[in-house]
Amino acid sequence: MNLDWSVFCKDTLTGEVAPRCFSFLFGMDPNADPTYLDWLISAWGWTIAVAGLSLVLAMVMGVVIGTMRTLPSKHLVNRLCIAGATAWVELFRNIPLLVQVFLWYHVVPAFFPIMKDFPSYLLVSIALGLFTSARIAEQVRAGIQSLPTGQRNAAIALGMTTTQSYRYVLLPMGMRIIIPPLTSECMNIVKNSSVAFAVSVPELTLFALQAQEETSRGIEIYLAVTGLYMVSAFTVNRIMVWIEKKTRVPGFIAANPSSAH
Repeated sequence: MNLDWSVFCKDTLTGEVAPRCFSFLFGMDPNADPTYLDWLISAWGWTIAVAGLSLVLAMVMGVVIGTMRTLPSKHLVNRLCIAGATAWVELFRNIPLLVQVFLWYHVVPAFFPIMKDFPSYLLVSIALGLFTSARIAEQVRAGIQSLPTGQRNAAIALGMTTTQSYRYVLLPMGMRIIIPPLTSECMNIVKNSSVAFAVSVPELTLFALQAQEETSRGIEIYLAVTGLYMVSAFTVNRIMVWIEKKTRVPGFIAANPSSAH
């Protein structure tokens, strides 16, 4: 098996080896055609962009929905919030991700015409973000419910409102507890961003499919793409591990979630 890594320095239009692999991407020669290495780095940027946007949406919605599922069920409004949050989780968790991407790309804009002007990467980010939010919501719910009931009772005894008890006591502790499973979810969102190829977002998977077809050098192309996915996911893992170490509460042991009620 002979590997030809020079394929990445080839011009994407002529197929000839370019004088500089990065001429187009970094503006060294504005008149140069992009090489496959230019295309690869650009695709990596799109992967990171889609994953980043999706993660922000997933974290915001996941924390809100997960918190709503742990509200005290004494009042009608709280019960409605719990029912709505549960429906959200079950809806987005039980529909395949690729189907959700197609729904947001083909179906939702038919009902909301303004979304027809949205770029495809934004629609994919919404689909991936909402899909992941349901999973994060369950982690947030489990984290809050794993806290000893004394923490909630102590907050109420100190005169805190429900909102204050969540803001100052329950959420800060609950979020610390769920960092390990949240790390896996953050890594998954990088890998799941590969579904963006289905709606022609020029990310890593689409690059691999098209570059392999044009160059017939599938081994080199897929090895490079696999390496970039691994680097991206591993970087996310190291960042989350660092956050876990910085936010860990010494000596704290979470209660069994089943005993939190």
